[in-house]
Amino acid sequence: MIFKKLQDRFNVMILIVATIFIAIAFQLASIMLVQGDHYREQAENRIVKSIPATAARGEIRDRYGRLLAGNRPSFTLQIMKNEVVDESINEVALKLIEILEEDDNRYNDDFPIVFTEEGDYAFTYDMEIESWKMRHSLEEVKSAVDAFEILRRRYDIQGDVTIEEIVEAEENRIALEIQQQFIEIPNLSVPISILTWKFIDEMRKDQWLQGYHITDFEVSAYDAFKMLREEIYKIPETYSDLEARKIMVVREHLRNQGYLQYQPVKLAQDISASAVAQIEENIYDLPGVNIAVEPIRYYPNDKLASHLLGSLGKISQQHEIDRFVRELNYLASDIIGKTGLEHSFEETLKGKDGSQRMIVDARGRLIDVVERKEPIPGDTLYLTIDANLQRVAEETLEEVLTTLQAGGIYESRWGNTNYLGTSGRMSNATSGSVVVTDVKTGELLALANYPSYDPNNFATGISMTDWQALMPENERDPLAPRPLQNIALSTAIQPGSTFKMAVGLAGIDQGLSPKYEILDRGFIQVGGHSFGNWLWNTRRGTMGRQNLAQAIAQSNNYYFYSLANGYDYGSSRPLPIRMNMDILVDYTKKLGLDERTGIEIQVPRERSGGVPSIENKLRTVKVMLRNHLNRQMSVEDLDETKVEVSRIVLDEIIEQIVDWADENPSRGVLYNRLLELGLREEKVSLYTDIVKYSYYNQARWSVADTMNFAIGQGEHTYTPIQMTNYMAILANGGYRYNVSTVRKTQSFDGSNTMLYPPELVEKIELNDYGNLDEVNYGMLMVTESSISNIGSARNYFNQFPIKVAAKTGTAQRSGKIPPIDEEVYLKQHMRSFQVSEEAVALKTDELMEANRDNARFQDRGYAMRQAIKALNPSIKDADLDRFKEDYDHYAWFTGFAPYDDPEIAITVLIFQGGSGGYGAPILREIVAEYMGLNALEHQEPFMIDNRLAR
Repeated sequence: MIFKKLQDRFNVMILIVATIFIAIAFQLASIMLVQGDHYREQAENRIVKSIPATAARGEIRDRYGRLLAGNRPSFTLQIMKNEVVDESINEVALKLIEILEEDDNRYNDDFPIVFTEEGDYAFTYDMEIESWKMRHSLEEVKSAVDAFEILRRRYDIQGDVTIEEIVEAEENRIALEIQQQFIEIPNLSVPISILTWKFIDEMRKDQWLQGYHITDFEVSAYDAFKMLREEIYKIPETYSDLEARKIMVVREHLRNQGYLQYQPVKLAQDISASAVAQIEENIYDLPGVNIAVEPIRYYPNDKLASHLLGSLGKISQQHEIDRFVRELNYLASDIIGKTGLEHSFEETLKGKDGSQRMIVDARGRLIDVVERKEPIPGDTLYLTIDANLQRVAEETLEEVLTTLQAGGIYESRWGNTNYLGTSGRMSNATSGSVVVTDVKTGELLALANYPSYDPNNFATGISMTDWQALMPENERDPLAPRPLQNIALSTAIQPGSTFKMAVGLAGIDQGLSPKYEILDRGFIQVGGHSFGNWLWNTRRGTMGRQNLAQAIAQSNNYYFYSLANGYDYGSSRPLPIRMNMDILVDYTKKLGLDERTGIEIQVPRERSGGVPSIENKLRTVKVMLRNHLNRQMSVEDLDETKVEVSRIVLDEIIEQIVDWADENPSRGVLYNRLLELGLREEKVSLYTDIVKYSYYNQARWSVADTMNFAIGQGEHTYTPIQMTNYMAILANGGYRYNVSTVRKTQSFDGSNTMLYPPELVEKIELNDYGNLDEVNYGMLMVTESSISNIGSARNYFNQFPIKVAAKTGTAQRSGKIPPIDEEVYLKQHMRSFQVSEEAVALKTDELMEANRDNARFQDRGYAMRQAIKALNPSIKDADLDRFKEDYDHYAWFTGFAPYDDPEIAITVLIFQGGSGGYGAPILREIVAEYMGLNALEHQEPFMIDNRLAR
């Protein structure tokens, strides 16, 4: 009975299961047979995509919240590698490029083989190397080692070692030091690896070839192109080489994606609406293609504050790949900050990308969003600058430079300025800089350089045409206008008379009364040198007896010569204080002139100070001696009975002579040593006198060096931003702050804020802080005709309602402006050198061949100069250069305002501006904007307050 019941239950279960299976089978049959076509169509036409959503870059705003750098929506053309159909990839790639080119859209073309205008095939890597060589007059140089050596010699860097010693040094120690000095030179980039001694682009080319398993690094661009076309990508012959290259542009992007095939490749950014429309119309024939709306960097004020904000660019350098792609998981196609604050705060400004999984049909049309992860914008950067003050600084700087070049009249409500001085038009005054800081906090209020650039051109990666437009017309001229150069941070030159306040402060803080008067007798004779006051040098005038304030006001060199040497030359007696170079250097360093200001910008790196020292002078003299001997000594000067007559031996002798500069032997000892080294006896006396009296004796610190130190000439080198910080210390009672550009960062939703308070470095140590007032009063006398009729800048401020303390300065710039092409210049003036062009050409070739191991002779312009001098021994270098234009001096104007309660410090620097006073109208207009004068309809009464938010 029990068994029967169990059997009945089992039968029931079988019946239920059977019924279910029959139902399932019936449903499957219905789906597969009856509705099969319908579901098949849906499956084929519905694709699940995972699309990353690029986060907006954090905004950059001024201290009042005005937008300096934001974002705007743009169309980005993407290709998904995992969705591309292999059979149609060539057609898809070519179609996309043709659509983009039809409307002049830029696309990411990193394929390094191009067609030249002559129809040849060329590696872009080789073209970059040749372009760099041309910019630095190194066209004839073959190897990276030779290029490195020529530049090292050209810039007088570590001339006491040979290139062989540099290359073979343990851990590249010497090369690293030289490379660091290269970095400190404005406008010089040396793309040479000291690990492989190859050009960086040469290494990139090798790496690219290896990526395609091409081991012959000498392969021609044509052969490499054919290998890739036929063996790697197998592009049919039905496509032309031009079309094949376009295809390979796209296919290489996909190939480089590697295992990240589910991440889209960005082929083009910020494409036009018409291109988007064409792609959408053809989307069915473009599998894997997607148009995404992404934020793109946008600078609404174009060039405003460009050197401060910085520029963007593609991830390209190896260290960038290691840092951003491998460590921080950036996409290889991401844009990053390359310079300025965009670089320094890259990780703050970079948002967190989102994504969305969506269902689209075969035509790419959205059906449904399955999952969405919203992107998180980067943090907003609030700066210390005032956009309006920045604009006034930039516009005034440009207007003054333009007027100065034309020799015209600069018009202002505060007085007109005639820029046609006694020296005529300053036609080469094409560059300049202005820095403004808050003296009470160290905050940067404005930083302007001219010329500048539009950072919008870098937002998606700059084109070659736009890049070339930013290059100087004359690369050989270090003072040629360079839009990318951040003059305020990277140009360090002599401060001229603006340094006199530092010397004056040192003197009175050591105990000299600021009322002590020194009689100006015009000039001071030191050995064979005459050091004159500027008034004596220009019209044989003198300034009579002057105290500190008067000496600052009239820029009395004689007073500061005396003060720095601790000797009253007017009365022929020592000053009643202790004064020496150690004291002067100490006060210079106290004023921050030997250190960086601490500004947050890392690229370009801020130049550090250059306070003169005995060690630096010895180093400089040794370099000059080496260069002189390399120019004048030849193997013909060697005595073949004593030494081997060869260039190697001569180089060893020169290095030995240079090393003796530390010892400075007597003339007799030096004469005997030169004989023993192997110089011909008839040459020994000549070289003994040159080496001993022109170099060894000059290597010691002398009274003459102190004279130059006192008036800001000689070996001083400071940047405009350093000079502004120096002014701030004088104005604020001796407090040294780091210069800051950022007030705070704030998350996009305001939930997280990080403040950047002012950074006080120190209150400088002085014996009497009241001495700062004495120095500052002298600066007031420079501009105030109501208290002095001798101020060097009083005429620029006699209609100005704000009291300003300031100082003019002129930094000497000697030498000739190099032509764009030395060889062309020499040919143009060949008749004047009394040699024939044919003879010079033959001699040049002969010298280059005979000196193949001498890197200098690989510069054809240099070799041609030597050829002319060899053919006409009466010709000297000065004769060869006499048709070149002279450099004009740098012009400084620096100060602070208002005098009674200082708030801002300002420094103006004009390249080849001639007179320091020419920068006064710029400073004046900035003070007027800061104090709100430009916003006032009525000038009286002058109840003026600081506009800046604290």
